[in-house]
Amino acid sequence: MRLLLVEDDDHVAAALSAVLAKHGFTVTHARNGEEALQAILPAAHGDKPPFGVVLLDLGLPDQDGYQVCGRIRKLTTTPVIMVTARADVRSRIHGLNLGADDYVVKPYDTGELLARIHAVSRRTAGGEESGAAADSALTLGSVVIELPTRTVSVEGAAVQLTRKEFDLLALLAQRPGVVFRREQIISEVWRTSWEGTGRTLEVHVASLRSKLRMPALIETVRGVGYRLVAPAA
Repeated sequence: MRLLLVEDDDHVAAALSAVLAKHGFTVTHARNGEEALQAILPAAHGDKPPFGVVLLDLGLPDQDGYQVCGRIRKLTTTPVIMVTARADVRSRIHGLNLGADDYVVKPYDTGELLARIHAVSRRTAGGEESGAAADSALTLGSVVIELPTRTVSVEGAAVQLTRKEFDLLALLAQRPGVVFRREQIISEVWRTSWEGTGRTLEVHVASLRSKLRMPALIETVRGVGYRLVAPAA
């Protein structure tokens, strides 16, 4: 997912960009409001792929972040998460009224920020890129994943999966062949950060391979993560 980070502090931006990159995001950094708008314009006009989320700091050097949010909202429906030290209720209400999709107060937990990013992207994707997928089945050879009903079958026989097993399989199946980093999977499926959750992911992958009776369906990419290898029909 492409993400626009609007942050005037280069040290903060560099640290956050590194974390986001580890979780599978491609980050574009804008240091002020005008740079943010210039980055948004090509995507809004269809000249570049759209951003999945905008992380917007309110304390920008050239113009107030509220003003930037209002201008972004006139150009695109891309979700905007305001990230700021302004913790008072009036500031939050004002930001949401301007069209922000969420409001995160500094200092924040990185795991929570990642969860909020994925949450707003899922909500807005409902009518866009993932909308078709959410209303249909994913067919991968003899494996059929019914997203609306959260059911899975192999060669016509139903396979009983736990909630997290289904979420993990559906995530990988929506982009067969694409490598998902372990950190990204943990963030999207478990809504938490990587620390202490790695073993849980391994157990769920092993369980899926066993229940589906397809050990080669989910491939381990050593040192990186996992990808789904679509079986032959």
